[in-house]
Amino acid sequence: TALVALKEQPQPSPVAVRDALENALAEMLGSLVPDFSFGQPGVLNMALLEAGDDSTTNAIIAEFKEDQKFLRLSKKETDGIMTRDEEDDAKLAAGIAKAVAKGVVEKDPPVESTCAIDVLGKSADAVAEEIADRLGTAPKSGCVLVLHGLSGTGKGTTVSKLEAALPRAACWSNGNVFRSLTLLAVTHCEKQGVPLSTAVLTPALLKDLMSCLEFGKFNGKFDIKIKGHGFDMLVSEVANTTLKEPRVGRNIPTVAEVTQGEVIKFAGAAADAMRADGMNVLMEGRAQTLDYIRTPHRFELTLSDPIIIGMRRAAQRMMG
Repeated sequence: TALVALKEQPQPSPVAVRDALENALAEMLGSLVPDFSFGQPGVLNMALLEAGDDSTTNAIIAEFKEDQKFLRLSKKETDGIMTRDEEDDAKLAAGIAKAVAKGVVEKDPPVESTCAIDVLGKSADAVAEEIADRLGTAPKSGCVLVLHGLSGTGKGTTVSKLEAALPRAACWSNGNVFRSLTLLAVTHCEKQGVPLSTAVLTPALLKDLMSCLEFGKFNGKFDIKIKGHGFDMLVSEVANTTLKEPRVGRNIPTVAEVTQGEVIKFAGAAADAMRADGMNVLMEGRAQTLDYIRTPHRFELTLSDPIIIGMRRAAQRMMG
């Protein structure tokens, strides 16, 4: 990648930065000879490259937007992202359909109106500022904000900006809930001497596993407590150890396939508890799950020119 190559140089010039990015682009496309077809370099420099944020990707896009190799790579990245999103949406829809069939969640939740924001040509700071302005005075007493959109529209970066800007803000992720359920399910199956499968995860067992998870304040902070099946611990204390064990990681897809509804309800209740305590809860992800979170503060990030999604990913790959 460009950043790795440039770190071997004491003080790389803007020309060297651009050339390194051009080499990285050529390598990704399997080209033996890079095409240095530009005139004077633009705003790219080593400090900007090392920043590794949205300002870096925007600068790379501005510098390479007319390069045919860059456009080819961007198109490939865009197509790949769109395909993966469609596949993920289909899996998620199937999981929610199972939750509806079990009666865990309703089929058509009453979704509040959503504010769509076109992020084309906007920095993450500008998008976050626009969202904060639309929240008005809500953050003073606490609120729940949901943000969805296609992969590559900058949801994660925008949420990070909002977390830094809003008072008592916290980002919610369903990841550790799925990991906690998987840990409990795997442990149950090991004790029973049976392999983990969706067939084993009956509604009765899932109800039992969910009863082992409690969200609330522990030691003065909001956390998830896992108690049951031999465990008594806080997620914050084992998130990077027990919950990252291989036996957990490789079985998450199996558990997630049949627990979408349970996790959605758990997340909604957790968000409500934090909001009632005056916190600003930031939730980003897929519309299918966020539709089950009740809040008037709903936002969707869009891109009027989808190729920008691929350009962003291409720029990220080039800088390393």
